[in-house]
Amino acid sequence: MSKLKRLESTIQRTLADIIRTDVKDTSIGFITLTEVRLAADYSHLTIFYTILGGDNKKESTKKALERSKAFMRSSLARRINMRKTPQLHFKYDGTLDYANKIDRGLREVMKNSNKEG
Repeated sequence: MSKLKRLESTIQRTLADIIRTDVKDTSIGFITLTEVRLAADYSHLTIFYTILGGDNKKESTKKALERSKAFMRSSLARRINMRKTPQLHFKYDGTLDYANKIDRGLREVMKNSNKEG
């Protein structure tokens, strides 16, 4: 595993802990950090996440993450010894939503084909 991948893994675990224990914003629901990508120059960190709940919960969580971004960045800087603390960018990971949509479609096709046959 490369140095960058190890650092990304450490950052992901640390951020998950910060969100779970230190961020006091109750708008953040049950969140899972699915992946983090650190730029090669360590200047930007993209954090991919999923959230349980509907569109309202996704939107309120997005806003809460943006409000808490500075706090999380400073907490991350205190916990991880890095030359440069990256700017944080949160992105909703729609992979699970997409997979569920495909699954529903396949189930519907199977249900319809069973009725015909």
